[in-house]
Amino acid sequence: MRAPLAERLRPASLDDLVGQEHLTGKGSILQKAIQQGKVPSMILWGPPGVGKTTIANIIAHTLQVPFYTLSAISSGVKDIREVIDLAKHRHAVLFIDEIHRFNKSQQDALLGAVEKGIITLIGATTENPSFEVNAALLSRCQVYVLKALGEAELQLLLKQAMVKDEWLAEKTIELEETEALYNISGGDARKLLNLFELVVDTLQEEHPIVITNEKVMEIAQQRVAIYDKSGEQHYDIISAFIKSMRGSDPNGAVYWLARMLAGGEDVKFIARRMVILASEDIGNANPNALLLATSCFQAVNLIGHPEARIILSQCATYLASSPKSNAAYAAINNAQAAVSQTGDLSVPLHIRNAPTKLMKQLDYGKGYTYSHDFENNFSAQEYLPKELSGTKFYDPGKNPREDELRKYLKALWKEKYGY
Repeated sequence: MRAPLAERLRPASLDDLVGQEHLTGKGSILQKAIQQGKVPSMILWGPPGVGKTTIANIIAHTLQVPFYTLSAISSGVKDIREVIDLAKHRHAVLFIDEIHRFNKSQQDALLGAVEKGIITLIGATTENPSFEVNAALLSRCQVYVLKALGEAELQLLLKQAMVKDEWLAEKTIELEETEALYNISGGDARKLLNLFELVVDTLQEEHPIVITNEKVMEIAQQRVAIYDKSGEQHYDIISAFIKSMRGSDPNGAVYWLARMLAGGEDVKFIARRMVILASEDIGNANPNALLLATSCFQAVNLIGHPEARIILSQCATYLASSPKSNAAYAAINNAQAAVSQTGDLSVPLHIRNAPTKLMKQLDYGKGYTYSHDFENNFSAQEYLPKELSGTKFYDPGKNPREDELRKYLKALWKEKYGY
């Protein structure tokens, strides 16, 4: 039985790795570290199938040191200590997949060995390490962010697969349409290659094998969807959960919630996603949504299974049933785009801080008016750099709550921001 295509094509060097040029390309930080033999302990943070495990393998192979792999899902403190004991005789690389699933005691067991340089730790995570990795361990590691692969990179992977893989190279394959392959993979190289192999295997009696969107979708939908919290279904189902709440369907939301709970999903992961949605998709249309989602996150940490399901259900159905607005999300995106485009514009003098005599002599704070000294606690003055004066970043959504905010802002600012 042959290994999966993604495993057969796993790169053996950084030069063969597709994507992550910012980390592994010529002159990049990781390439220099490997060449110098001074690779730090690190956390590789990024979506699935973008090269986290591959990079760890390449580092160990290049450094020519023992390479040990543990899964945070199935390994405990005893397994960690066994690897550390082995590494005391010869320095080793320890790769821990899904490191965010380690509890505090498991992460603490790594501290001494990482600090003393007994092991080079490489942790892989799909979750923000600031939330899930102990501060003490995180401070001893470099955090590198990996990106989902773009269409050009996915296309390159397919072309390489048809040339480099012996089984595929024997077949005549025509990539007539590839959008379905790219969309289903979602920037995940492993998912793309394994789906491509499945499609080719299913169509292998055809000569030539013509890949179309319709064929890919039909074959993909025939697969049995089994929830795996460490695999691709994890990402598909959390996506369905989020989109059900965004789409104001509490029935869909609670169904996908039940699917995740049945699969043993981490309740904190579910709750955290609802906190994000409360701001991204509801925002000021219903400020109570963020309060409830935050309380839900705190409560499931206190309660745990099985009662946490009730709290999660209350929050999910509330968020799904709430009016929606992405105006706050759009506002920060607009502001960040302006910052990226205009750079470090000067802060207007009248709203600068003036704690010293010299700063006051330089007119820092001169002309500033204290809003609470005026009617309605408002004084019309400029708060943006002059180059951006009048730029509207926040455009209140079309819902009752934000309509009130729009009217209030228009009454204050008149025509300045076009409310």
